[in-house]
Amino acid sequence: MSILEYNGAAIIAMSGKNCVAIASDNRLGIQYQTVAMDFQKIFQMNDKLMVGLAGLASDVQTLDQLLRFRMNLYELREEREMTPKVFTNLMSTMLYEKRFGPYFCEPVIAGLDEQGKPFLSTMDLIGAQAAAKDFVVAGTCDGNLYGMCETLYKPDMEEEELFETIAQALLASVDRDALSGWGGVVHVITEKGIVSRELKGRQD
Repeated sequence: MSILEYNGAAIIAMSGKNCVAIASDNRLGIQYQTVAMDFQKIFQMNDKLMVGLAGLASDVQTLDQLLRFRMNLYELREEREMTPKVFTNLMSTMLYEKRFGPYFCEPVIAGLDEQGKPFLSTMDLIGAQAAAKDFVVAGTCDGNLYGMCETLYKPDMEEEELFETIAQALLASVDRDALSGWGGVVHVITEKGIVSRELKGRQD
């Protein structure tokens, strides 16, 4: 088993019409043994930017704290909030700096840019970026997630339809993966703010 699969995870980000959604499961496990059912994997960086971290749980929490520190420094120096594009480059640089002893995390970045348009990006554990216009996925059931997203995704969805689509894609995918699941959480980012909803899933 890969070290990236040790704790289990499932994260999706999907774009809509002037909105973007990011969702994750809640499970923390040690291989096939479930330890907790409320583990946070998606972190809010500012009012229009969130990052999901799939991978080793200790590195997920370390990276969250490190990213907050780097963002606060940026905002103090630049006197403005970090855009998703700048944040992606910061994240990529941070991961590549540690390429010989990497953080075992695959980030998924979702946010709205300066024009209010959706921004999606993901990268591997040494910071090689992959941007997308429709959806990005990471975690132990990424094959399932890709299949569900390709089936359900439509361009220019409104907030409610986007929520429904990403929720169904997540729940259907984690049901077929033993390392992720136990419900989930969906965050929809719009110009007005962030709406968060919890999902109830199979608890087995």
